[in-house]
Amino acid sequence: MKQSLRSPAATATLALTLFASTLTVVGTAIAEEAQIAVAANFTAPMKAIIALFEQETGHRVKASYGSTGKLYAQIKNGAPFEALLAADQKRPQLLEDEGVALPGSRFTYAIGTLVLWSAAAEKVQDGPELLKSGNFNKLSIANPKLAPYGLASMETLDALELTDATAPKIVMGENIAQAYQFVDTGNADIGFVALSQVMVDGALTKGSGWVVPGDLHAPIRQDAVILKQAKDNPAVSALFDFLQSEPALTIIHDYGYQTE
Repeated sequence: MKQSLRSPAATATLALTLFASTLTVVGTAIAEEAQIAVAANFTAPMKAIIALFEQETGHRVKASYGSTGKLYAQIKNGAPFEALLAADQKRPQLLEDEGVALPGSRFTYAIGTLVLWSAAAEKVQDGPELLKSGNFNKLSIANPKLAPYGLASMETLDALELTDATAPKIVMGENIAQAYQFVDTGNADIGFVALSQVMVDGALTKGSGWVVPGDLHAPIRQDAVILKQAKDNPAVSALFDFLQSEPALTIIHDYGYQTE
């Protein structure tokens, strides 16, 4: 993995400097609050982005994190969210098609990377060979019906022709955060998780892993969209502008995501 990732402190310092030089803060604006739903895999970078955004604008952001499928269902059932940062393109597009989202507000804010990871330092040397060998107690993945990273995991197993062989050992988390938790606590030897959950400064935080080649699954393109009830909320529109600014892009890249 050749990406150069910075520490959270370095990221915050650089992002703050970039923000001061590239984004004008309107000090006379009345601070508002944005209520947003965010895919679980993007929890860490979003918290860093929110901290900078609140510091510089005075706006407040209340974020709820979970599986994209569950968050979409909550929005459809009337949850008071004003924007969705999904782990796929499908749900934001559906919200547009269903007349729930603000037309023209949708964009790809991140492109994710999948990794087969173990909390044990020497466990994952060759991902495909380990999966073929069956030398693990459980394989953790996120629910593919709810979580795009779970769907990418299943696509990877299909591409490797290991779906049937690994099926008896699969344990499913509701979202990618729970899939990670199963591995981190030792309940599963290995699991497919988001790269952003296990890498800092260009190296694994602990354990061992295999970065899944992008050609083994569909691209994990993550779209964000503003919901219609937020059309008059300046905090939401300001947050979406900030997500596309240099400070936010620095954070997104430092957590191992790509952007367009």
